[in-house]
Amino acid sequence: MNILLISLLGCLVVALPSARAQKVKWCVKAQKELDKCERLAIKSADSIVCLHKPSISECIKSIREGEADAVTVDGEQVYLAGLKPHELRPIIAEKSKKEPCYAVAVVKRGTDFSIKDLKGKTSCHCCYQSPGSWNLPIGSLVKAGIIDWAGSDDMPLEKAVSQFFSRSCVPGISKADHPNLCSTCQGDCSCSQSAGQKAFECLKKGDADVAFICQDRIPVSERQDYQLLCMDGTRKDVEQYKDCHFGKEPPRAVIAHKDADRQHIYKVLTQVSGSFLFTSDSFGVKDLIFSDSATGLEELPKITDSFLYLGHDYYETMRFLKATTLPPPASESRIRWCTISHAEKDKCDKLDIMECRSATSVDECIQKVMRREADAFAADGGQVYIAGKCGLVPAMVEQYDEHGCPNSGEPSSYHVVAVVRKGSGVTWSNLKGRKSCHTGLNRNAGWKVPDSVICGKTPNCLYTFFSEGCAPGADAQSSMCKLCIGSQSPVGGDISKCKASSAERYYGYDGAFRCLAEKAGDVAFIKHSIVGDYTDGKGPEWAKKLMSEGFELICPDSPDRTFKYSEFAECKLATVPAHAVITREDVRKDVVTVLAAQSPGSLFKSEGERNLLFSDSTKCLQEYTKSVEEFLTEPYIKMIEKTYETGQGVPDLVKACTLDSILSS
Repeated sequence: MNILLISLLGCLVVALPSARAQKVKWCVKAQKELDKCERLAIKSADSIVCLHKPSISECIKSIREGEADAVTVDGEQVYLAGLKPHELRPIIAEKSKKEPCYAVAVVKRGTDFSIKDLKGKTSCHCCYQSPGSWNLPIGSLVKAGIIDWAGSDDMPLEKAVSQFFSRSCVPGISKADHPNLCSTCQGDCSCSQSAGQKAFECLKKGDADVAFICQDRIPVSERQDYQLLCMDGTRKDVEQYKDCHFGKEPPRAVIAHKDADRQHIYKVLTQVSGSFLFTSDSFGVKDLIFSDSATGLEELPKITDSFLYLGHDYYETMRFLKATTLPPPASESRIRWCTISHAEKDKCDKLDIMECRSATSVDECIQKVMRREADAFAADGGQVYIAGKCGLVPAMVEQYDEHGCPNSGEPSSYHVVAVVRKGSGVTWSNLKGRKSCHTGLNRNAGWKVPDSVICGKTPNCLYTFFSEGCAPGADAQSSMCKLCIGSQSPVGGDISKCKASSAERYYGYDGAFRCLAEKAGDVAFIKHSIVGDYTDGKGPEWAKKLMSEGFELICPDSPDRTFKYSEFAECKLATVPAHAVITREDVRKDVVTVLAAQSPGSLFKSEGERNLLFSDSTKCLQEYTKSVEEFLTEPYIKMIEKTYETGQGVPDLVKACTLDSILSS
């Protein structure tokens, strides 16, 4: 009995901290917000505790120090909270049917100046530091060099703006400190909820040459009398605001510590009636804690940070707006290539034609190119699809047929095959329950094609179809990491196990084939040329004794027989697009110029390991100028998207890169 009592007491001791941890400490910055928060606490069965701080910056600090858990903020504060030392992350975003604010520069039709001629003009704004009329337009003008400002160490930004415009009305700014920025205001230069309409009226009455406002502040009935100034120096009609703006205001977001229990915070919020979360009528103020126009909340992918949430243009605008010292203009230099292993980095360094950047995975390379920390890398079709969703483009394509070089033929493709050891008894008909070797999770040959062929419409089928496998990049605790072996080095071997890079010996084409050759797995899903490239003395050291005749192909069209390794035309799972060089549109021409000037021998020859940077079977790189969709083709895209439905779902990076469509749905 005593033992039982002690055990129960022990459970209670363990349970108490957990119970306390269930309370979400919500930070608010004003009395009205505190009032609403306390009502939310009651509605949430006391799962919310309210913490009152004097400002958002104090809330951010309290979250970093662990005193608070979460706070709701706008885009500017998402940016600031994401910087060091805070490094907070957006974890939940508001969903809304209401169109967001596009920050625009409105002028009267018939005037003849462009955005580049604004110096000395008069301006009207909604409110000081509001996204649509200050942060986005002023940040964009600074970033473009139209407003001459070297950073706050040089002078306050407000002073630079005051010197740029001859007169302005910026409601909410200090009239005593910046009289010129209040010189066209009627009254005391204070900000109010009607400031947006007043800014348009300021332009309409002729008190300003340009008004910086959200597009929805321009009355529909009067839009034909006005135009928008675009950053490229042109003008467009008001209805074309989506093609002529400084940026789009992102939805408000809940931010928290990067290690926060985001699922619990989301669960607590969803326990509260949505209609109560998104109304502030009873408190006499709009948009308390959440926007009154919000229709719901969306839990964000774990990968989402402030950059992915805000997008490059908004993030960079805020970086220029908040700078103490602005960075010097970008100088012309070699392209920066993203590598995902020590071996790739070594080959890249030896090429001496580009700067080499290191990453731990293709997903990280995609993000580095998005962030302008790198310029290019080569990827397979599944990765090209993800990169395309993140705004990147194909610049060149690997060509495996010498007759198609350099640009005389269609882009190459390759066959995906299922390889087994000769004499193993493995056929397609008895494949279920075997051990499998994959190039990597969500990669073309190694995952997407077998998932599509084997699973059909059955969710997560590869995890249950095979008894165990190695698919680098899969969840470390899943059956698809059991066969992975890491680097097998005395230091860091366990850490590298199942990583989606060559730190895992069974990663990529050569890794999946090695997994099969070393008898860890019974079948390998790889590119059709790999067996021939790695056998009969042509492969790396570990493959020197392998003979091509020791391997066969299996396929669903002939489920009870095997084929010679060279009979891939008769026994294949699919034909898929070649690997492509992925980059940003703004550096695409530079990437093509650098790569086209290189000797194929140096680019496509790998030492020690195979397929470093490019596929070793590549004969040349062909320039490609069409879209991601045209490169991948509609049938292949449908196959990819079907694997998301039947597999582990849409990858987090795709979700993070397509938040606009998610939050407006």
